[in-house]
Amino acid sequence: MREYELTNARWRKSTYSTGDASEDCLEVADGVPGAVPVRDSKLPTGPVLLIGPVAWAAFVGSVTGQN
Repeated sequence: MREYELTNARWRKSTYSTGDASEDCLEVADGVPGAVPVRDSKLPTGPVLLIGPVAWAAFVGSVTGQN
């Protein structure tokens, strides 16, 4: 299994997010080769899912209706 250094990752939320701390949002980190790190915005020190770029593109296409 490959390890990824995410200590200095720059996490972002959707522009549709209001920034409310109680809101259910995902955060993603850009710039990680070969993976898209995803975490729960309410638990930034919790587990991180690493999703492959092809699967991530399919997910985004599906939720945005561009698939």
